[in-house]
Amino acid sequence: MKEVQALLFDLDNTLMDRDHTFRSFSRKFVQDFLGHMDPEEAERTVEDIIVRDADGYRDKDGFFAELSDVLPWRKKVTAADIRAYYDRTYITHGALMKHAVEILEYCRERGYTLGLVTNGKKDIQYGKIDLLKLRGYFKAIVISGEAGISKPDPEIYRLALERLGTKAEETLFIGDHPVNDIWGAAKAGMETIWLKRNHPWDEKLDAHPWKTIHELDELKSIL
Repeated sequence: MKEVQALLFDLDNTLMDRDHTFRSFSRKFVQDFLGHMDPEEAERTVEDIIVRDADGYRDKDGFFAELSDVLPWRKKVTAADIRAYYDRTYITHGALMKHAVEILEYCRERGYTLGLVTNGKKDIQYGKIDLLKLRGYFKAIVISGEAGISKPDPEIYRLALERLGTKAEETLFIGDHPVNDIWGAAKAGMETIWLKRNHPWDEKLDAHPWKTIHELDELKSIL
């Protein structure tokens, strides 16, 4: 590997604490639509929604249709209404991952070129980025809904490298998902750092991270 010139980051559950964000959203959702529940039942419903969401990797239309079918409404809420509520309010619950700004400042001060690659809808992802005041750190931001390519397709990483102006062998990718982040970036020729969060490693994968970390500030001892 050549000397590192640039770093590419994932967004959800890497720089943004998606666990906290979705739990906060789910509690407000239950409060707004299922306010007839007592506190214990409401909290059980929040936990059920979190499980059904599968860390955000469910198809959203199917997820919202399921919630419309299974939640104990007093007055039924349609999947379309849930989608509209989500699109309108989810980004307002965004929370930074611990040490996110600290590590971005650290990397910028040391002259690394920074970029972001994330799957999701353009408006939702830019809304998160701007709420968390992250946009100014990055030379390039690539969002699947805008680019028309999704992780783990190596082409989305190659697009990010082109916008950064760096080569794969001098760029590190940092993300939490074994396939969408680590495998995909490796297939585009990058070394990777796996931020171990909710997803277990799949031993069948034919690519492995260069390093594994549990908190973002561990990057300081690597870079």
